[in-house]
Amino acid sequence: MDLRPVFISVLIATTGFAGCDNSTNDRSHALSADKTAAARSKAAAFGNPAYVPAPKLDIPYHKEVLPNGLTVIVHEDHKAPVVSTNIWYKVGSKDEPEGKTGFAHLFEHLMFNGSENHPGEYFEPFQRSGATDMNGTTNNDRTNYFATVPKGALDMALWMESDRMGHFKGAITQDVLDEQRGVVKNEKRQGENAPYGKAFDIIAKSTFPANHPYSWTPIGSMADLDNASLDDVKKWFADHYQPANATLVIAGDVTVDEAMAKVRKYFGDIPSTGAQPRVKRWELPAQVNKREVVYDQVPQTRIYKVWNVPAVDSEEEHALELMASLLANRKNSLLYRRLVRDEKVATSVSAFYYGRQLAGQLFIIVDVKPGQPVDKVERLLNRELRAFAKNGVSTEDLRRVKQGEFAGLVKGLEKTGGFGGKSDILARAEFYYDDPGALLKGIEEYAQVSAPEVQDVAQQWLKADAYTLIIEPQKQYTADSEGADRSQLPEVDKTVELELPQQQAFTLKNGLKVVLAERHDTPVVLMNLQFRSGAAADNSKPGLASVAAQMLSEGAGDLDSLAFSARAEELGVSIGGGSGLDYNTISMSALKSQLAPSLELFAQVVTEPQFPASDLERVKSNRLDRIAQEKAQPRGLALRELPPLLFGASHPYGSPLTGSGTPEGIQSITRNDLVQFQKAWVRPDNATLTIVGDVTEKEVEPLLNDALGDWRAPEAELPNVALAKVARPDKARVYLLDRPGAQQSYIMAGLVMPPWQPQGAEAFDAMANTIAGKFTSRVNMNLREDKHWSYGARAVSLDTEGQRPYILFAPVQTDKTAPAIREIVKEYRDYLDKRPITERELEDYRNDEVLKQSARFQTKGQLLSSINWQVEKGLPEDYIAEYPQRVVALTQAQVAAAAKEFLAPGQFTWVIVGDLDKIKGEVEALDIGPVEVLPSRD
Repeated sequence: MDLRPVFISVLIATTGFAGCDNSTNDRSHALSADKTAAARSKAAAFGNPAYVPAPKLDIPYHKEVLPNGLTVIVHEDHKAPVVSTNIWYKVGSKDEPEGKTGFAHLFEHLMFNGSENHPGEYFEPFQRSGATDMNGTTNNDRTNYFATVPKGALDMALWMESDRMGHFKGAITQDVLDEQRGVVKNEKRQGENAPYGKAFDIIAKSTFPANHPYSWTPIGSMADLDNASLDDVKKWFADHYQPANATLVIAGDVTVDEAMAKVRKYFGDIPSTGAQPRVKRWELPAQVNKREVVYDQVPQTRIYKVWNVPAVDSEEEHALELMASLLANRKNSLLYRRLVRDEKVATSVSAFYYGRQLAGQLFIIVDVKPGQPVDKVERLLNRELRAFAKNGVSTEDLRRVKQGEFAGLVKGLEKTGGFGGKSDILARAEFYYDDPGALLKGIEEYAQVSAPEVQDVAQQWLKADAYTLIIEPQKQYTADSEGADRSQLPEVDKTVELELPQQQAFTLKNGLKVVLAERHDTPVVLMNLQFRSGAAADNSKPGLASVAAQMLSEGAGDLDSLAFSARAEELGVSIGGGSGLDYNTISMSALKSQLAPSLELFAQVVTEPQFPASDLERVKSNRLDRIAQEKAQPRGLALRELPPLLFGASHPYGSPLTGSGTPEGIQSITRNDLVQFQKAWVRPDNATLTIVGDVTEKEVEPLLNDALGDWRAPEAELPNVALAKVARPDKARVYLLDRPGAQQSYIMAGLVMPPWQPQGAEAFDAMANTIAGKFTSRVNMNLREDKHWSYGARAVSLDTEGQRPYILFAPVQTDKTAPAIREIVKEYRDYLDKRPITERELEDYRNDEVLKQSARFQTKGQLLSSINWQVEKGLPEDYIAEYPQRVVALTQAQVAAAAKEFLAPGQFTWVIVGDLDKIKGEVEALDIGPVEVLPSRD
């Protein structure tokens, strides 16, 4: 079982999947200290040099099966006033009948269209109630639905979830089916329109027999989606969406007794008809030996190598996962080191073990560097794999991998909901291992995996297995005679009580300002050194700031890149640079037990980065390849073209919004440029260090002075970034980029906004969210839900120091390009004139914004990000805490005034990427402004 969430969005078109995480077996400690000690003694006795002590983890839970067959798991976590729900149905794409591929995922979409007792959009009551981490996902094996709500909204969430389990069939109509079928087909088009978007459909068909349930992906085929009938939908619901086929996890600020009482009330009266027959194991008897070549619109060659290996819960599972990490995904991994660093024939290498219920697969993916013969790269790859199996596994590397996974595991235990949260962990363990505590039991086994065991797996790959059939008696289920009141939704308790840690400000001996917020729930310390610079300081070398940030992890002090990476793994610390438009950052996430040596490493990055010339050439080369990737993607291409059209090519904000820079800028960067950038900007009088975590001022201040005390500001004056003010165009402008054969058009529209100011900020946000910022915004509901032309349309306003770029994104099917633009313009004009924000829209926005504050500061990273923003804007500490009161006080008149002040659809700058043979004439006929075809910049 994997020790971290694993997300493979390209593999599963609708969602990623997460491997098991940590949990315990009951409300007490299932894996006792005696057992743990015994396991460690066993490891020591066998003399396993690759053994790494597993962290002591505990997720207490209560598990109970209701009389109607519903499995319920409850975990109490009272650190924040939120509760997460996560329900897993034992049905995925592998359960689809012949000719109905994509049906499980289509049904997941249908489940968000309300129920018999609450018709309409399922999201609406949640968005009025401050819900976060809310979604549904489908993979080969299962379908799940999850949300995190303020604890006062738990009754509402359970009422809604149980209503669509027990009272959904009557809400399914032909109109709803047709609507969501259109949405899913647009999602499929969007995925296939991306580079490499068809790869995993081809892999599934080629590595599994046609009758195997994994021979298709959850997104399905267009023809099968069209064939889905209303009767099919209702039968699917009756067969699979019943209590006996589901596991419900509730985690957060609720007691076991409270949670179970609510579950019995809302779910206890829902009957189960009986479990459906299902395949339990179907591993393949032989390896697929096939080579296939497919051509697509991609910027570089990519190699996928796939082996059929044992399924989840096999004896080889841990060794397979460790082998994948040893092969790729890290700077010190074998394939990254050999293919990317040494031979320089690839720009990236990744590997993962994809364990599923019926079978597993091992993937290795290599992006071939442009200009390199693919046959040469394949030969080198195969040679390295043979050597890996023959020569053995490095014990030191194996220990580092384990330590890194354990460090990541400990750091990830803060959230109760969402992908990889504790509710997800418990549900996953129960689903795949029939035991919510499976991961915690497996952690010690993972820690004991030896180098010879990993090598054995590398040598064997796959063993043939036999077919097994097990038949059990049909279980009998009973349902309560009475249940919850279904006539109306339970009221949401709108009380939000936040207890944010007090910020402590102090100054180091060298003048560096420090802001500390203590949070002692997990033994982790997060730091962020933020300094003014960013892409706005690139001047004539677009990409300099981001390359400087990336190069910080390529060695510092006396440690070269690989030695630095090895030392960081040894300490379980993550250190890296980040770059935005106005600021660069150097961040650190460390275990408290290793804080002092981690700070020493952090200080070397701040004061002694090596910027090695050899690594710079590799980074620059890979960055150029990344830019080529961006130009091959409609979104990336539009984000590169729009900024200079909005601000001018010479403006500090005129560089591509992807942050990657320009080819000319990247090629011109020298090591001396990086050294001078570091000297000019990374200085204590231009920075603030923000800290959140398990440490006090008394503990951390002397450590910081020891580590950073010799870091001084230079005598040279701090450079100035001049942000010239630009004017909006008098009339809308339209720029077209040709992508022949594109299945979708990517519409992007930009508008320059004034700089952010605290006065009126809440009214601006309410305006921006209700017109195009939220799922339920007018633009998205029009293009996605009403017209079915797009998988989603949103707008964002970037938070910059100068004028802000406001950008609308709307990928639409090709034949609806011009109509979609017309609808977007109409929505904005109506918002400014005859249909300004309604009281209902504003009330929903106010409720959602206020109530979601319950989950806004759940993790240290969330808290650190908020404090960084507060410090960046020079705001007082109570500004964040008083945000709900400012939102509650908003009026329709204020939001309408903000719309008139800031919005101007007649001054949009449009960038549209699509097949111009099909769209150019209709776009020109709109007559919204002059149309210009931009030249290809390949």
